[in-house]
Amino acid sequence: MRIFTVIAFAAFLLMAGCRTTKKITTSLPKKDTAITVVVADRHADSMKFIHDVLSQLDKNRINYETFSGKIKVDYWDKDGKGPDLTVFVRMKKDSLIWLSVNATVFSYEAFRILITPDSVKLVNKKDKVVQLRSVKYLEEMAKLPFDFKNFQDVLVGNPIFVNENVISYKQGADALTLFIVGDLFKNLLTMSNEGYALKHIKLDDIDDKRSRTCDLSYDNYVNSDGIQFATTRRISLAEKTKIDVQMEYKQFGFNESLAYPFTIPKNYKLQ
Repeated sequence: MRIFTVIAFAAFLLMAGCRTTKKITTSLPKKDTAITVVVADRHADSMKFIHDVLSQLDKNRINYETFSGKIKVDYWDKDGKGPDLTVFVRMKKDSLIWLSVNATVFSYEAFRILITPDSVKLVNKKDKVVQLRSVKYLEEMAKLPFDFKNFQDVLVGNPIFVNENVISYKQGADALTLFIVGDLFKNLLTMSNEGYALKHIKLDDIDDKRSRTCDLSYDNYVNSDGIQFATTRRISLAEKTKIDVQMEYKQFGFNESLAYPFTIPKNYKLQ
């Protein structure tokens, strides 16, 4: 079912598959004047610098109660380019994610999806079927552990898989890159020098036996009532197959009163 490539947009935009990178420097410009600092002494001045950067990155996190957006989604998978989609998203923090997936060219709603921390409900209006699954179903599809909070962070543009285990950092003329190792992923995180706005995330699985990689880019920031919001996101995911997704937010809003209508027609078949 190709719609789950789109739910890769929903649940596994950042995590669905990844090609292991043997050297972290392959993600960095080959020719620059930046200096890479390897953090060997955890009590050195470099640790204070890292702490200050991580603190500022945390201050930049978007805090919200509700979020809504209208997204133009283009994606490419092993079958080529998918149909143009318009996805409407509504979220209540830590509670639910509501998606309406529309075929742009025909202007009709193809799917409505409701995701909670423990369940996934999908209404396929084209085929008149409904799927009711545990959120574990999405984990099984992506073959990765999945965190509901991480998914919400991806949709609003917050950094993910960040901790204080910074192995090295690279200071360039326009950007700062941190190499972070966590329990699940190695994270090469790039942000602007000015304001530490998130620019790029590259995730590699800790397990070297798997060949998964994931690249996320953030661009075209807009200031909305003091919130810096990246309106363009580009995602490349690869393991045995590759998925490329581009998201362009046409509208977005925070902390508005939202409704999350979701009904299952009686004549729909349970699949």
